[in-house]
Amino acid sequence: MRNKRASYKSSSPDRYIILRTYARENRKNATEVEQWLWEHLRDEKPGGEDFLRQHIIGDYIVDFVSRHGGLIVEVDGGYHSEPRQQAEDQLRESALRRMGYHTMRFTNEEVLYDIDNVLQKIAKYFT
Repeated sequence: MRNKRASYKSSSPDRYIILRTYARENRKNATEVEQWLWEHLRDEKPGGEDFLRQHIIGDYIVDFVSRHGGLIVEVDGGYHSEPRQQAEDQLRESALRRMGYHTMRFTNEEVLYDIDNVLQKIAKYFT
């Protein structure tokens, strides 16, 4: 269910400078799993969409985003199962949803061991 009406909002200028530095560092130091998914998103373009990685939206840095398709893809390591992190993830998703984005989350294991299914789910979002 594609949402072409996702609004693009950046953070305040002073905060953006900090986030931009973090996003660059995240791109340079991507985890093995993030790098694996990025190679597939970049090369295979599920749903025919272009994705950006470690991209700033509002006050957040998202793992991957199709800005035109309104889809954010997050790769969740083990710490995302912690109650505090789950609560923070829900707040973050709510804020991004208000900006018109839909978030799909995949575990490290899903990306590493079932990449075809991950890409299929992403592609299906755009149909």
